[in-house]
Amino acid sequence: MTHTELYNEWLKKATEDADLQKELLSIEGDENAIYERFYTTLKFGTAGLRGTIGAGTNRMNIYVVRQATQGLANFVLNKYGKGAVAISHDSRIKADLFMIEAARVLAANGIKTYITGELQPTPVLSYLVRYFKCQAGIMVTASHNPAKYNGYKAYGEDGCQMTDNNANAVYTEIQKLDMFEDIKLCDFDEAVKNGLIEYVDGTVYDDYLVEVEKQQVNPGLCKTAPLKVVYTPLNGAGNILVRRALADIGVTDVHVVKEQEMPDGNFTTCPKPNPELPEALELALKLCDEVKPDLLLATDPDSDRVAIAAPKPDGSYRLFSGNETGAMLTEYILSCRKAQNNLPENPVLVKTIVTTKLIDSICKKYGFTPTDVLTGFKYIGEVILGLEQKGEEDRYVFGFEESCGYLSGTYVRDKDAVVASMLICEMAAYYRAKDISLCALMDSIYEEHSYFINKTLNFDFEGASGMTTMAKIMTDLRNDPPKTVAGFDVVASADYLESVGKDLLTGETVEIKLPKSNVLSYSLTDKNACIVRPSGTEPKIKLYITGVGDTAAAADKVVDRIAADMKEKMGIKDKKE
Repeated sequence: MTHTELYNEWLKKATEDADLQKELLSIEGDENAIYERFYTTLKFGTAGLRGTIGAGTNRMNIYVVRQATQGLANFVLNKYGKGAVAISHDSRIKADLFMIEAARVLAANGIKTYITGELQPTPVLSYLVRYFKCQAGIMVTASHNPAKYNGYKAYGEDGCQMTDNNANAVYTEIQKLDMFEDIKLCDFDEAVKNGLIEYVDGTVYDDYLVEVEKQQVNPGLCKTAPLKVVYTPLNGAGNILVRRALADIGVTDVHVVKEQEMPDGNFTTCPKPNPELPEALELALKLCDEVKPDLLLATDPDSDRVAIAAPKPDGSYRLFSGNETGAMLTEYILSCRKAQNNLPENPVLVKTIVTTKLIDSICKKYGFTPTDVLTGFKYIGEVILGLEQKGEEDRYVFGFEESCGYLSGTYVRDKDAVVASMLICEMAAYYRAKDISLCALMDSIYEEHSYFINKTLNFDFEGASGMTTMAKIMTDLRNDPPKTVAGFDVVASADYLESVGKDLLTGETVEIKLPKSNVLSYSLTDKNACIVRPSGTEPKIKLYITGVGDTAAAADKVVDRIAADMKEKMGIKDKKE
């Protein structure tokens, strides 16, 4: 069908959600508005679905959710013959509705469905899949995106986000379906009554916290070295479980940002609820000025990521990047476990290809090399699964990605802000007992290993034309790869879509033994680097830059030079970052 025909069909058939009908009527005769909503369908990929909430095949709504879930149900039944699925949601607009609609579809297909009675962090959904031995899971969330977005993350039986093969199989099933005619649907209350849909009992969350608290490196430390903490859940799902975990280990002096304490999918106090962004932390930093905490914690709306700040000697607060927090946790975990003589003989620390190379240097000090995987925590989960299948999961010591996502332990297979918040507090207490602030700790790591300064630039490309522009940028870079960047020679490059790495000094090529991904990487002289990657979940291209120097100022200058040159090479120097 054309986009106009699809619009007219939706006018007739999409009648169960009054908001959708109101929107459809409001755009009648507006060709551009109709085209944007119907020119394509939201593609189900390894991150599931993500898009603007609203009417149309290119929006998040009950009909798109039902179609995706019917495809997931067909996949589960084809692969397993029967099955069970766990579903949860965060504070997003219509997130609870989408969970219920997905449950209705699954139950109508005879699939046992476990749902949460209230919003929960994304890692809890991963835990539920494993706890109930489900064949799949669904988390309704758009992570840290603005309020107009919602999404649908699909998980496999190992509790990890679906990787390429399974996601493609689900997408194939989805494409076979008419979203109005081919969807099985049952009455929700009747399905709860007959047991096909079951609410998760609260004791399961207690069990989850037991597993979280097993990850303490120095159990009991926080009870003897108390901390004062400011915490903001950014109106999301972390409020209850993060605070419970902290209280359990002895962190009880917690001051919560009241305006951001309760769930609010409109995110009225932080339009971009991304804890990596300083503007999202304005209220938290204001509270820090009042109560003078030892630590600031901020979790994103689905509580799988956490950002931190700590006081500087002058009383102001230093915001740490995800890379810096990951580096400090890496040093803390490895140094303590080595001192305790319980570091595995062949430890496995996993990070993504866009995560700081500072970790390589830290791991080298402890006698091993970290494992690099593609961007996306599902690939870290795959490494854990591989270890588990060999009975070697105890070798896994830590995993993280630069965007503030961390995991210690193998009880879940996704990044977990609950366990990360706990470990960060423990780390802060540990070094405080040694009269070392987190600022001093990070500076000492830089001084030991060099200043690896990392910066991520985001270039937005909204709408149909934006996708075309993004594709052209990547094609142009492949057809005319840079030989120098900001005066630094490109000494090696990698095309993860073609699975080819090149040493430009020797001319040698190597096969990249990772799943194909639309990523281009350039290693420069003096350990500098840059990576170009279109986001898999958002209409943007990300540019990851590494500048290395003997001082922070020197490394910052390198970062700025690389950024300016790459923006020019990509033809987007006038785009908003």
